[in-house]
Amino acid sequence: MHEHTYGPSETGSVVLDLGGDTGALIVYTGRDLHGREIEISRDDDRRVHSAVRERRVRDGSFHSAVYPDLPSGIYTVWWDDRTPAGTISVHGGAIAEFAWPSSGFGVAG
Repeated sequence: MHEHTYGPSETGSVVLDLGGDTGALIVYTGRDLHGREIEISRDDDRRVHSAVRERRVRDGSFHSAVYPDLPSGIYTVWWDDRTPAGTISVHGGAIAEFAWPSSGFGVAG
């Protein structure tokens, strides 16, 4: 598990190129995971990671990791190096959303 210190991400600072067979994933977490890198993988592909950051929006803020430019498919969201937190289906032209389990492990879809 890696952790980094990042400042907040302001409104409009993340651009997602959606369409065709390309989608995106947002993993929503609590503030306690700020800076943690969360890994995801599709099938037997290598894992990719994104850091949890504070996202400031007009009505407040939330914490999430964003994964742009993902090929369609079923992705595993990893709790740690060995344990999946759940799975999520990513579709071309759409944004998939996964809520990080607050306790134990869960599956979203």
